[in-house]
Amino acid sequence: MPKTKETVLKKLRQTCLAWPETHEVLTFGNPTFQAGKKTFAVLDEYRGERCICFKVKLPLQQLLLGDSRFFKSPYGASKGWTCMKISQPFKWSEVQELLLESYRLVALKRMLTSLAATES
Repeated sequence: MPKTKETVLKKLRQTCLAWPETHEVLTFGNPTFQAGKKTFAVLDEYRGERCICFKVKLPLQQLLLGDSRFFKSPYGASKGWTCMKISQPFKWSEVQELLLESYRLVALKRMLTSLAATES
């Protein structure tokens, strides 16, 4: 079954809002997930391609870019921002791992401590 914007957004909310001190805002009309004041995920669209944007370390970004589902974000690619096309097949477990990586890169120490407490 194709993943629509609505089904992807529902899963993004379930995943992202479960982590400490996260909330959703709209940036440029796009659902954006933040840890405190820092963005870690966006449901966006570039050149007609709906995608999930997230931040990863540059070595992981290079690895992901070898897969046709991923492309450099037009904004912040040099800082690890990467986009994953939702029009192509993917597993939510993979998306959750990437989103968690992104959350960890921007979250404050107290948020990470709280996250670690919930994971144990």
